[in-house]
This record gives sequence, C-alpha cells and structure tokens, in this order.
Amino acid sequence: MSTLHRLNALQNELRDTLSLNEDYKLDVRSGDVQARFIRLQLSSVFQPIVDLNQNAPLGYEALLRAFDQKGNSISPSAAFRQAEVAERLVKFDRLCRTLHTLNFLNMGKGNGLLFLDVHPDLLVAVNSHGKVFEQVLHQHDVNTDEVVIEIEESAVGDEKLLAAAIANYRERGYKIAIDDFGKAHSNLERLWTLAPEYVKLDGSFIRQATFNPKLQRILPKLVEIIRELDAEVIIVGVESRAELSIAQEAGVHLVQGYLLGLPTSAMTWNEQLKTGSTS
Repeated sequence: MSTLHRLNALQNELRDTLSLNEDYKLDVRSGDVQARFIRLQLSSVFQPIVDLNQNAPLGYEALLRAFDQKGNSISPSAAFRQAEVAERLVKFDRLCRTLHTLNFLNMGKGNGLLFLDVHPDLLVAVNSHGKVFEQVLHQHDVNTDEVVIEIEESAVGDEKLLAAAIANYRERGYKIAIDDFGKAHSNLERLWTLAPEYVKLDGSFIRQATFNPKLQRILPKLVEIIRELDAEVIIVGVESRAELSIAQEAGVHLVQGYLLGLPTSAMTWNEQLKTGSTS
C-alpha cells in the first residue's frame, strides 16, 4: 500500500472513530503526522521526562503546536479556546491526543510512557472518559497502561466529577498524573483521594527554591509526603544545574525541563535515539 493510500486509510479510520466531519484532514511532513481542524494546522512535539537513576527517559510528554491559516503560531490555550468557541472542544481534544500518539509511534516501541494532557473541561463534558481514545490506541497496538493521563486537578472545582473521571481512566488501564501541583488551589487531601501514579510539581517550586533556603528545606518533606501516598514526584521546569541539584538533594529522580531536553518533533527524537545523542 502506498504512503498516500495508508494516509487516506488512516484519515478515514480516525474520522469514523472520532466522529469527525469533512473539516478535518491529516498530512505528513518530513515524517511527522499533522492535522488540519477548525482552520488550524496542528502538530506535536515531545519533551523527555528523565529518570536520573536510569539515566534514561521514563517517557515523553506530548505538547501541541498550533498555527492559524496565515502560518502564525498560536498558543495551545488559544487553540483550545478556538475549539471551544467552535463547539468542537471534545473532538479537538481527542484529535490532539490521537495526533500525539501517532507521532509518538514514529519513535518506535520501547521509548517509555506517553504523557498526555486532558483539557479540564472534558472532565465534566464527557461521561465515559478514555473510551473513544482507547479504541484509537488498540487500533495501533498501544496499551492503555503505556499512557499517562495528565490532569490539572486545581482547574476542576467539582471533586466528585474529578474523582469519577479519574476512576474511568484507571478502570481502562491508564496511569494518572496530577499536573501543576502547587499551583492555585492544589491540596494534599485531594492527592489522597485521587491516588495518582505521578505528581508533577509546578515549575515555580524549583525556580523559587534556587533563592529560597526555606523552600529548599520544605521540598524534601513534600516529596516524602507524596511518596507516602504511593505516588512518584516529577519536578518540571528544570532549566539549570542548580535546579537539578536541588531536585536531586530533595530525593527526586524524575525531572523534566529544558536542561534535560527541549520539546522536539518525534522524527528528530527518533534520529537522536538512533545515534545515541541528546538535545
């Protein structure tokens, strides 16, 4: 089957699975899968979450890149707002996660976990969380336990709906990460209730810790408490050796940030993984 035929087959498969209309199209540029939807060009980049104990990535977080019809870059939050205005938020979110999965597969198997954000509004807009996306994963031989669903718990006010959404995902085998913990109204009591596998500390923690000795002393205690809840801590936003050192001194071995790797396309990571080089 030619590349064009494979692309058309994939496009039709996703149109049926995700219930998309004719305003959607897939494309491949330099090996990376891209999508057009609600007048936006969408693509994926990936940033490693590094396990310092193993000196290797635990996995990669997928990040959205979006461009308008004039080729201007727009932020992911602006892209999601445009989807919301167009009343396409649920389909847009599912399409983005599917796009990220297809590109992650370009890195080949055995590259760890795929971390995917879920828009907070979907936690209250959808009844059966992860079901449609599970079909996409199975069609491409990806197990749900290879995917970590990132949820910004502080952005969801209804605790019952949040707990129900996480229970839905977990029943289907997905792992759960609480994102941006420490931002806004995050609290430890919620962690006890939600029981995530991973807790990603908001980047402000590590930035402030570099000039705040008190926070440096508090950080190891917070890490210990989170581990007692059977979750692993990921410190994000690590951009300097000083920040990396503080994370290690706090007993954290899972880190993410520009120091460890810039957000890069799957095909670029694929080449780097083949050669054994790093960003």
